[in-house]
Amino acid sequence: MKFQIQLLTGALLFVTSFTSCKKYLDVTPDNVATIDYAFRNRNETENYLFTCYSTLQRMTIGPSDPAFTSSGEIYYPNNLDEATLGGGNDVGFRILNGNQNSDNPALNYWNGQNLGQSLFTAIRRCNIFLENIDKPKDLPQFEKSRWIAEVKFLKAYYHYYLLRMYGPIPLIRTNAAIDASTEELRVKREPVQVAFKYVEDLIDEATPDLPTTIQNPVQGLGRITQLIALSLKAEILTTEASPFFNGNPDYAGFKDKDGTQLFPVVYDPEKWRVAMNACRLAIDYCIGNNLALYKFIAPGNFPTLPDRLKTIMDIKQSITEKWQLNPELIWATNNTFGNQNMSIPRLNSEMVENLGGAPGNFAVPIVMAELFYTKNGVPMNEDKAYDYRGRYTVDNVPSSEEYVLESGYETVKMHMGREPRFYADLAFDGSKYLGNGNVTPTDLFHVEARGATSVAGPKDNVRVNVSGYWPQKLVSYQSVYGKDVTENSYHMPLIRLAGLYLMYAETVNEVNGPTAEAFKYIDLVRERAGLEGVKDSWTKYSSNPTKPDTKNGLRSIIQQERRIELCFEGRIGWDLRRWKVMQQVLSTPLQGWNISEESAVGYYRQRNLAIPVFGLKDYLWPIKYDELIINPNLVQNPYW
Repeated sequence: MKFQIQLLTGALLFVTSFTSCKKYLDVTPDNVATIDYAFRNRNETENYLFTCYSTLQRMTIGPSDPAFTSSGEIYYPNNLDEATLGGGNDVGFRILNGNQNSDNPALNYWNGQNLGQSLFTAIRRCNIFLENIDKPKDLPQFEKSRWIAEVKFLKAYYHYYLLRMYGPIPLIRTNAAIDASTEELRVKREPVQVAFKYVEDLIDEATPDLPTTIQNPVQGLGRITQLIALSLKAEILTTEASPFFNGNPDYAGFKDKDGTQLFPVVYDPEKWRVAMNACRLAIDYCIGNNLALYKFIAPGNFPTLPDRLKTIMDIKQSITEKWQLNPELIWATNNTFGNQNMSIPRLNSEMVENLGGAPGNFAVPIVMAELFYTKNGVPMNEDKAYDYRGRYTVDNVPSSEEYVLESGYETVKMHMGREPRFYADLAFDGSKYLGNGNVTPTDLFHVEARGATSVAGPKDNVRVNVSGYWPQKLVSYQSVYGKDVTENSYHMPLIRLAGLYLMYAETVNEVNGPTAEAFKYIDLVRERAGLEGVKDSWTKYSSNPTKPDTKNGLRSIIQQERRIELCFEGRIGWDLRRWKVMQQVLSTPLQGWNISEESAVGYYRQRNLAIPVFGLKDYLWPIKYDELIINPNLVQNPYW
């Protein structure tokens, strides 16, 4: 689209100007004439605006995303005979194998190395823009105000991204002067509460001059709006209020070299109230501008779907629908999601003939499959009517499951009687697959994954799914893999309305405990997922019927609801960190089925894929050791 083309043009125009801008403490470039040229008129200034966006455009959800790769939701094997992601593109997935280090950190967004973007360079570009925006004489005031607001937002987001990863960071309010001394260039990390306040203030400054929504989707989608700014501020405030950043005792001794405390040591409950109000404001703006939870509208040539499949399409398409057609989408990545072929099982002989078309290596561990609710909307281990102890027992699929499982097929009981999101988000041995060119409800593909002779089973040590679960949520039903490949591209959500609803419910519970307001917004998400409300589900079906009646109980429910609703979207890795539960979640081995076995009894035996390595130090990324030598004012993150 026009915006993306302009964005790339701007980036190419200035690549020579910024080849030396590799560290956050670089000074203003000597070539001032180049900067003057960049802002000599409106068109050149617009190109520089898109250069400020260029880093955001490259920050895609997938292998380069810290939350996507290190949350334990998806496992990518490190012993393939060929690197299906490309050489070096699996460094993020290797973090859970204990391969993170301070000599050469994976996903290094501080320096822009090992798949990380150089966010300090991006911030520096934003500062150059803000320092020179008054130069073009033909720039109308309304455009100038909007562009300043967009760049202030980008500057805030780049700082926030660093803040989530590294905790206390240097705040680059302005670029250093060209004659700055060495000591002036040696910036210090500022306390996290100062950093949060700075980011929040920047967003407040930007919001009034942003457009509420994009009026011309063909040219403007991807640019920042008021809805994005308000929703991101709600997320930032919720992150600041959460246990990791709010009175975390594990970082009580984290100080700068001059003794400055870098983490708040006292818990402040008022932060939750501020976050709650921000979430409420963002929701009101979204609803006032006609955003709504997505419901599938079938194309004219689409067959009539039974209710069960209609619900599954409501869920799937909330992610993969075109962004201009998705009323749930608040903010999405500028680039399209690039790993659909890693997320789909082989479904027919044509896919076997073209093994490289869809390697299907993204493996969902068994523990994630167990996270989803039963059809009664409660956890498997709480459902009074569910045979939890017998969940690994092999049985034949009853005809009542015909739209989601192959009737008569042998599979484990845990695949039966599950909630719609389980079948919408996961593909596995015996599951039905709506898509890949086949949408006829009574004749859908089904997955056969047992042993090397099965269509989806391991053919070699390259095109293999080591757990037996594929995150089909990440694949558009309109993408077709076979002898030829036709991918229907989509933009991965960064913020969508369902996530905002659940975040608001979380903040309401932290402020007021279980209330009708909290239940309302959880239940809106559950209703779209084909489930009864929280209170009704736990009262009728749970062995712990009073769980929603306490703040702790409802907190647990909300966290599981978010982990299910937003799984595989690159959101949960951040949630697990801010909740300070990542160690608990990753305390058990990541397991898969015994994929080389052909019999059901042999296949459905658990085997360890990896034992995650995650300690206290892993909540924050290490700063590269070289940086500490270059700038002795910096201190390393604790435990590294």
